[in-house]
Amino acid sequence: MRILGIDPGVATIGFGVVNAEGTRLRMESYGTITTPAGLPLATRLLQIETDMDQLLRDVKPDEVSIEELFFSKNITTGIGVILCTIEKMQLPVYEYTPMQVKQAVVGYGLAEKRQVMDMTRHLLRLKAVPRPDDAADALALAICHARSATSLLRRADPQVKETV
Repeated sequence: MRILGIDPGVATIGFGVVNAEGTRLRMESYGTITTPAGLPLATRLLQIETDMDQLLRDVKPDEVSIEELFFSKNITTGIGVILCTIEKMQLPVYEYTPMQVKQAVVGYGLAEKRQVMDMTRHLLRLKAVPRPDDAADALALAICHARSATSLLRRADPQVKETV
């Protein structure tokens, strides 16, 4: 299964692609989508939509894993545009909280960011922690979903994935 992990934002959106075959994980690619700070928000959001559309077409993921964000009064991230673009492609999308990602990657929901990054490097058998941090976070989200998607609970009941 090819999983696209997304760390949402407006200025920088991290992405990471992981191929999961059972418990084997292989990093395929990672990087960021960026938008210039001086542009109006609407222009930046349009750029995010265009770049996400192209990324989804290039990567052809089976499923997408994204960080669940909690909004205050003002939604200032591009997560709405990202989710909408994924939905247009009719791809299954799964949201995970930072605590769920830490639990899945490190085994401890209150792990520090450095621990998650080091474990991401280890699990994907990489020589160094991926940079920038947004890309490393996206890979951790993909790992989190891979571990959730291959759980015995999900295999026993395919409907479990819809409640994650």
